[in-house]
Amino acid sequence: MQPFIHDDFLLQSDTARQLYHRHAARMPIFDYHCHIPPQDIANDRQYNNLTQIWLAGDHYKWRAMRTNGVDEKFCTGNASDWEKFEKWAETVPHTLRNPLYHWTHLELKRFFGIDKLLSPATAREIWEECNAKLNTPEYSVRNIIRMANVHTICTTDDPVDTLEHHQRIRESGFEVNVLPAWRPDKAMMVEDPGFFNQYVDQLEAAAGMEIRTFHDFMEALEKRHQFFHDNGCRLSDHGLETAYATAYGEGEIQTIFTLIRGGDHLSEEEILKFKSCMLYEFGVMDHRKGWAQQFHLGALRNNNTRLFNSLGPDTGFDSIGDFEIARPLSRLLDKLDQKNQLSKTILYNLNPRDNELIATMIGNFQDGSVPGKIQFGSGWWFLDQKDGMEKQMQALSNLGLLSRFIGMLTDSRSFLSYVRHEYFRRTLCNLLGNDVVNGEIPADMDLLGNMVENICFNNARDYFNFPSL
Repeated sequence: MQPFIHDDFLLQSDTARQLYHRHAARMPIFDYHCHIPPQDIANDRQYNNLTQIWLAGDHYKWRAMRTNGVDEKFCTGNASDWEKFEKWAETVPHTLRNPLYHWTHLELKRFFGIDKLLSPATAREIWEECNAKLNTPEYSVRNIIRMANVHTICTTDDPVDTLEHHQRIRESGFEVNVLPAWRPDKAMMVEDPGFFNQYVDQLEAAAGMEIRTFHDFMEALEKRHQFFHDNGCRLSDHGLETAYATAYGEGEIQTIFTLIRGGDHLSEEEILKFKSCMLYEFGVMDHRKGWAQQFHLGALRNNNTRLFNSLGPDTGFDSIGDFEIARPLSRLLDKLDQKNQLSKTILYNLNPRDNELIATMIGNFQDGSVPGKIQFGSGWWFLDQKDGMEKQMQALSNLGLLSRFIGMLTDSRSFLSYVRHEYFRRTLCNLLGNDVVNGEIPADMDLLGNMVENICFNNARDYFNFPSL
């Protein structure tokens, strides 16, 4: 019987199969946004078992396990690694029609050569077979990256990060580009004066200067921005509910900064003005150095107060939000564009209702200077499954240029998640193949093959101004 994950998985036509096997499959991976720990690459970490490499930090799996009635101790608690894996194996058969079912078996197939379906009946033998391989030198982190044919990785790093692990990776001569990406979200978190002031103290130490005024604050961030630039960074990222573009005056921002440094709680209007100022100033910084900027929009985070207080952020209690996106995003991009300070920009939406909104917004600020200067980012987080990716590509196709799309990313904390690129590539090829079958685009394999290779790798490689590429 044919295994579930076979050569033509998700490929429903001859054209789709040709596009995938002749073009998409052979392209390297350009993973320009992820959350994998760079220290594990620097140390060439060897994971002892599947739980460590597969379940730790994976809030996608934790959400499914909780929904399946699994106690928290088997997700983030103190259960043994085997017990946690056993509970995941019990959950997997219940994930049918969830992308986790596809990802799970793609990862078992691609990295371990396992065709068996994960279930309580197969859990022990899969556990033992995978663990035996993980404990060989061929399965060190760097070799897993090589196995996946990865060309470039961009991690997600705070401005106060030392980037010591990136420096060690570069000095080691590792042939895969591992570069930092600037994520300054904490420099905007003025809702909580205690948290913000603690962060400013960290920034003082990282920048080696005292921060007493807003001018000092920006000078310290500029120093860190330059430090990131010197270490190969050419890409920023912002995780936002929505864009911020409330009008403000320079004097107002100085006063707001003084208030919060004094421990005062800000009004809602003051918070919006400060965030608006910071987003604009970050955009100016990026443009000055030729960086690209990313905006991840629409997540409603930390909904469960009880479990947030117990487990902290990024543990699986976030959801899609319904924030106003269009007007503030337009104002922010327009303000930067008016002064010729709008960098290459990638916009991601988490609410699928905003697909056409983003697909039309990017067209407002294309200026002919760079192909696809303003990008509609790939299906993200709750939308990085087959249906979400197809809808994103349909909206981009209808309202922009799919051929200029810079493609997929993992957005993951796991080194086994590179199969998400394969999942995307199969979905892309199937989408185009169905169009050929329906007579909606020509069966020109040279034209389509070139388009597929560009979306899978070439467009991203050419889009970013990384010094080592």
